Amino acid sequence: MAEKIRIGFVGVGNISGIYLKNITELFREIEVAGVCDLIREKAEKAAQEYGIPKIYSDMYELFADPDVDIVLNITQAYNHYTVTKAALTAGKHVYSEKPLASTYEEALELCELAKSRGLMLGGAPDTFMGAGIQTARRLIDAGMIGTPLGGEARMVSHGMEVWHPDSEPFYTNAAGPMLDMGPYYATALINLLGRVNRVTGISGRFFEERTMRCGPKYGKKFPVQTQTYVNGILQFDSGAIVHLMTTFDVYHPTHSVLEIYGTEGSLFIPDPNYFSGKLLLKRGTADAAEMPMMFGYTENSRALGLADMAKSLQTGRMHRANSEQQLHVVEILTAVRDADGSAVTLRSPYTRQAPMPAGELLGILD
Repeated sequence: MAEKIRIGFVGVGNISGIYLKNITELFREIEVAGVCDLIREKAEKAAQEYGIPKIYSDMYELFADPDVDIVLNITQAYNHYTVTKAALTAGKHVYSEKPLASTYEEALELCELAKSRGLMLGGAPDTFMGAGIQTARRLIDAGMIGTPLGGEARMVSHGMEVWHPDSEPFYTNAAGPMLDMGPYYATALINLLGRVNRVTGISGRFFEERTMRCGPKYGKKFPVQTQTYVNGILQFDSGAIVHLMTTFDVYHPTHSVLEIYGTEGSLFIPDPNYFSGKLLLKRGTADAAEMPMMFGYTENSRALGLADMAKSLQTGRMHRANSEQQLHVVEILTAVRDADGSAVTLRSPYTRQAPMPAGELLGILD
């Protein structure tokens, strides 16, 4: 295997820019082998801007290239399962944007396929590896809030169409607020509190149609095909109980809440869609105090999980943003969305991986 692990991009859409920027400027142990996109002009633009050596005619040409070590799947959510399965079948390691798949059964199939072929599979979100969640984990593990009792995780917005130029796919069953934004919150929660044992939830959809408010599709109306107001309760193996809510239906001045409550205090944690932010610790009746970040990666460091997976290819250790984690998150979120008031006992295993090391040289993984 080459000194640097080489990444092949399938999809060069809205989020690809930050991946390309960070791979070419920050992470020193990976490099871009080539890119492909259904809209070739997007691939050509990315290749020109970032000095990428290859543009593939399609993903199958990319899969056949021996210079590609890991396939980065950043297609639309409804394509994640199909693209990842094809890449694994072709013998490639895969790192996929979230969610891994739109159903638990599809996600489990991908995990079993990767295992049967001796391939690595993992993916987003990797924001839990940033300074904010890692500092919160350090404080919880050190007992700064006592024994965790539960928490509140909430993502409240009125949808994607006001800022995203192609928001229609976010209103399909492959996405919606729970599968699109929920992975940030669920991934943060299990890294802080461990495995979820059972869930319940009630969901609704209060707008049957949406209208594009930006970009070239401005004014286009499209149907809403998934639940857009989702309330759930998660019970962890530890006994902690967390309320999880995601919605694309609500106007609210506060987009994100992530709070963990303990027997001796509480943590008010940065938005898990980001790598850092204001972290407050309240112990007993004392005023809440802002905590300093104890770890690196405070800026937008997307591709951090990919770089960590690449390092694991070289060292043999388990990568942090691994498929077991993605599978557990998919099961949590789909079970909550589809529970219809019933209690659902989860099947997927989950083990927290090692925390990030403090004082690590940025761009070089442990």
